[in-house]
Amino acid sequence: MKLQRLLLAMGLVLVIAYGGVVGYMYVNQRALQYEPQGVITALADTPLTGARTVAIPSGDGVINGWYQAPQPGKPLIIYYKGNSGSFSKEYERYVQFVADGYGFLAFDYRGFPLSPGDVNQAGILEDATSAFDWAAGQGVPIVIWGRSLGTGPATYVASVRDARALLLETPFLSAVTVAAERYPFLPVALVMQDQFPSNVWIADVSEPVMVAHGTADKTIDVSNGERLYELAPHPDTLWIEPGAGHSDLWVRGIWAHARPFFEKAMAAQ
Repeated sequence: MKLQRLLLAMGLVLVIAYGGVVGYMYVNQRALQYEPQGVITALADTPLTGARTVAIPSGDGVINGWYQAPQPGKPLIIYYKGNSGSFSKEYERYVQFVADGYGFLAFDYRGFPLSPGDVNQAGILEDATSAFDWAAGQGVPIVIWGRSLGTGPATYVASVRDARALLLETPFLSAVTVAAERYPFLPVALVMQDQFPSNVWIADVSEPVMVAHGTADKTIDVSNGERLYELAPHPDTLWIEPGAGHSDLWVRGIWAHARPFFEKAMAAQ
């Protein structure tokens, strides 16, 4: 009898502890999911002398970013940033885009350093769509580049708007897939609010798709990128870099793969 009571008490403690963990993650899930803090790099402190700052209306506020028009015959890259900090820290990428004649639009989603507001999936998707619509108003051809978290809004926008190409760098199959892989003991599919179902959105993507991923990615397993690529209606390029981690692909030469992909897409239309 005493043993039964002890086991019952232990079971009750475990249930309460498990419920506490689930409750904590539910209440604090966006603080755990996003990393919006970061240092802002001023445009004037970069070599991007031809770019300008832009404030794009989105929802009941604005998103702030940088824009430079492409040279004739080249497309504009809309760059949907990853999860950490400000888009401005990646200015070396934009410098390379411009050096090769491409234009770019890069910005912070609401709640990230340069754009006021609260971070959530609905806001990120609205901001991503607003950025595309603003760029479309510039009258230039558009290609989409999403990185990490940004592959979610990039895939969504490509599914509801027409661009020339979609490049996904270290994408997730869905954000909830990554969470389930990371916390297999938690019911993340039931409690996660911002699931970013790229695996669903990609079914409506009519653009050619390139996926880039590294085999040593510890943040988003490479299998996510491989599986998402298999779901693309128009898969074009799959670049899997051996030994590359989550933030290694730029220095590993992704631009040498992205540029011919974009050139091919431009030539086809």
